[in-house]
Amino acid sequence: MKFNDRARLDTSQVQDRRSGGGGGGGGGFGGMLPRGGGGMGKAGGGLGLLVVIGIVLWQMFGGGGGGSTGGSTGGSASGGGNILSNMLGGGSGAPVEADNSALEANCRTGADANANTDCALVAIINSVQGFWTAELQASGTSYTEADTIWFRDNVTTGCGAATSGVGPFYCPADQQVYVDLSFFQTLKTQFKANDELFTQAYVIAHEYGHHVQNVLGTSSRVGQEAGPTSGSVRLELQADCYAGAWANHASTVPDASGEVLVTEITDADIAAALDAAGKIGDDYIQSELGGGTVDESSFTHGSSAQREKWFATGYRTGDPAACNTFDTDDLG
Repeated sequence: MKFNDRARLDTSQVQDRRSGGGGGGGGGFGGMLPRGGGGMGKAGGGLGLLVVIGIVLWQMFGGGGGGSTGGSTGGSASGGGNILSNMLGGGSGAPVEADNSALEANCRTGADANANTDCALVAIINSVQGFWTAELQASGTSYTEADTIWFRDNVTTGCGAATSGVGPFYCPADQQVYVDLSFFQTLKTQFKANDELFTQAYVIAHEYGHHVQNVLGTSSRVGQEAGPTSGSVRLELQADCYAGAWANHASTVPDASGEVLVTEITDADIAAALDAAGKIGDDYIQSELGGGTVDESSFTHGSSAQREKWFATGYRTGDPAACNTFDTDDLG
């Protein structure tokens, strides 16, 4: 994945709440998830590590409109974030102020994005939001920008207080995406996926897919049911497809001055995203990271094959209309 050296980055779409402001460090990685699973482990009542891993992965690609709370261990949520708020613990503690000074100093152009992973993530966020701004405008709908909050260890959100243990998520109550960047290293070391830059782009684009669902009102129509054809699964597969649709158009999305942000997405990039999708299916989590038994009745995100299929569908067509997982009997 490469960026246009002349493109201008908009760091205002990120709130850097890492200790000392962070930024400019060449990657933003470092550290592992707490072995206790952080807030999710506490909410779950002293869950073992393997179960916590499943919950973390569920939450990683959760938050579909109303927040995700259960994954392979069961349950989902939507509609205002109430259940997500309950799981995250009610929002105790003072919020940490954002400090974007390092990002503003070091992440100004696409050249910076090519040299620094923090800056690359800013460019990706700019590109994803630029795509949806134009896409929804063309369909007669206004897109509302959502900030991405970078935090370390713990964060206070509109959906409650969270730790790194919940993984990346979207909070509909405050319409923001939350990411502890150390998660991507954990994705590689614990989940045996990869932490390639485009895999990180896939994660971010998926979470913004949930924001689009919130803007369009899709997520509010999904209940808390689980199962292989449940609304929860359809919501998650649609977010995967939306991520693929952005990837198809990424090399044409401009910055505010008209310069294209992303100049190249390779076959290897797409393969990395598909590899990650194959590691976060409900069946893979249950069989490889859980107790070894696959229980389709508890599916909330879809199988690995389905997640790969719907990301690929979005990427192949580039058409968000092709991502209507709610109007098909063939989810894959």
